[in-house]
Amino acid sequence: MRSCNKTYTIPEYGGFTRGVALYGYQGLPERTFDALEAFILANNTGAETEAVELLSLSARRGVGKIITARNYVGLITMTDGTVIEILPKIAGANLSEGETKQIFLEMLKTLKDVSFKNFNVSSLRTDHLSLLEIFIKMFIDEVAILTKQGLKAAYMPVEANERFYKGKLLASQNIKYNLVSRERVFVRYDDFNLNRPENRLIKSTLDFLLKTTADANNRRNAMRLLSFFDRVDYSKSVDSDFSKCFVDRSINHYEKAISWCRVFLKGNSFTAFSGSAIALALLFPMEKVFESFIASKFRKHIGNGVNLRTQDTKYSLFDSPTRAFALRPDLVLEFGGNTVIMDTKWKLLSDNVRNSGISQSDMYQMYAYSKKYNAEGIALLYPHSDAVSKTDIRYVSDDNVNVRVSFVDLRNVDDSISKLLSEVC
Repeated sequence: MRSCNKTYTIPEYGGFTRGVALYGYQGLPERTFDALEAFILANNTGAETEAVELLSLSARRGVGKIITARNYVGLITMTDGTVIEILPKIAGANLSEGETKQIFLEMLKTLKDVSFKNFNVSSLRTDHLSLLEIFIKMFIDEVAILTKQGLKAAYMPVEANERFYKGKLLASQNIKYNLVSRERVFVRYDDFNLNRPENRLIKSTLDFLLKTTADANNRRNAMRLLSFFDRVDYSKSVDSDFSKCFVDRSINHYEKAISWCRVFLKGNSFTAFSGSAIALALLFPMEKVFESFIASKFRKHIGNGVNLRTQDTKYSLFDSPTRAFALRPDLVLEFGGNTVIMDTKWKLLSDNVRNSGISQSDMYQMYAYSKKYNAEGIALLYPHSDAVSKTDIRYVSDDNVNVRVSFVDLRNVDDSISKLLSEVC
């Protein structure tokens, strides 16, 4: 793969046309558009990706084909070097692209499946770096820490035709290679060296990123770090080396770096994608990211005497047959004999649509939560929207189910959560 030659950035629900920009859509080179279309079609049959959530392909008279971003946010790197960056749609008229990236990265830090937790997002040049370059910098910084601590060596099995005898003689290989050359012996022995699977994976990832990055600092630092791995082989089988990682507990500090290796070498983000024209797809479902982020903020702010459960599975809609139609509220707060249920919804509401855009199915869901949990409070949590005039919306049924719709300002999320907790607890 060549170094990235072009980055295209769109927000959620933004899109591309084939060739020329039209009607607010960005123009994407025809070959790149066709490759991205093939990527969409390759993932349209997989149950795991739920194709309707990934990228949509449609046609419009006078425009032609349109590719539109949906609920997945992150980046797609094409084999021709093109980077497609999809940023979350966060409310804020004066919010810059860099500020949007910072908020998104802070949200990603709460995910269990990726290695962002201890990364200092505020130190990044988010206005100048694409998401790809930011992710590359995160990995490079992690490897730099490892090299300062000292790379771990291990006894590794070696099979070789040596000039002297050591270890164990391999008779069949010795006959095959040394029937004439009697001055050598084919042996197997253990050698203490750096060529362990974890180091091979890191070296292979650095090499891949050196060919991928277009940022001078990332390139320079990747080249510098590769010099620490001179006596390490490149991984011949990535899957095999991943399966051999962490047999030695003394290298647990490698865990973050190896997690990044999985991201870059196997494309592991939050789910798996396929496509021959795609070099790397790091895409995250914003519904899950928002849910994880809000849960982490609640954990930070809840006080003594409040019990918090996330993704609770205590009840099902029906007890027979065998707990059918499980209920799984995002947040259950219990305090002083009271129960409050909250669900997060990644959607920007608007005064200009029916019921502000709150779906009927979500309200059915909240009604069921209220009845099953006998909850004193029920709340739907949405990101703040500039298109909604009210800061608090309430719906009350004739059988005393009270659903509150509240908003979390992602530009000042700690204050939003603290205020909400003070009102419900």
